[in-house]
Amino acid sequence: MKAKELRDLTYDELIKKETDLAAELFNLRFRLATGQLDNPMTINAVRKDMARVKTVIRQMDMEKAQ
Repeated sequence: MKAKELRDLTYDELIKKETDLAAELFNLRFRLATGQLDNPMTINAVRKDMARVKTVIRQMDMEKAQ
């Protein structure tokens, strides 16, 4: 997901997206540990998406503080 697309979402939608990505990351790590994960690179993609979401949330927080 692109950061530009994330900036179009509301604050609440971003928080929900962050929790969804955290749950997905947990499931991917669990599948990796049990040997059921086909493509381990998906973990990196989810981590990067989560970082993008957190960055946009932080930017929104900084804008509110000003």
